Amino acid sequence: MKYLVLLIGILILTSCTVKPKAINYGEDQCHFCKMGVVDKQHAAQAVTKKGKVFMFDAIECMVGYLNDKKEEDYAFLLVNDYQNPGELIDAESSFFIQSKAIPSPMGAFLSALNNKNAVNTLQTEKGGEVYDWKGVKQVLRK
Repeated sequence: MKYLVLLIGILILTSCTVKPKAINYGEDQCHFCKMGVVDKQHAAQAVTKKGKVFMFDAIECMVGYLNDKKEEDYAFLLVNDYQNPGELIDAESSFFIQSKAIPSPMGAFLSALNNKNAVNTLQTEKGGEVYDWKGVKQVLRK
């Protein structure tokens, strides 16, 4: 009986773990625009504090989805790192570039990178404007 209670406790704790989920490119659908998630450089993901996962085909779709939501209800807001396709990074600490030379799935020309030097180098090569998470939300919500 003691082991049964321990086993049930472990199952409850592990089943309630809030964490990001791997994106199944070509299979998952954007929660905002309903397009397929195929671009490994521009996809995004939001995970609620209750563990519900929302996939997006572009950063601009996640921003649009969050427009009428409370960000504090989310444990993770993640974006793909443009220079490391398929790697999800924290949106709130990422750096973003909006450049007409870098198309994104929904036409906002928005890409995320994990550090300031990388985004500055890309800006030198491709042009465009650089933003932090707060700036991206302001630009896209105009």
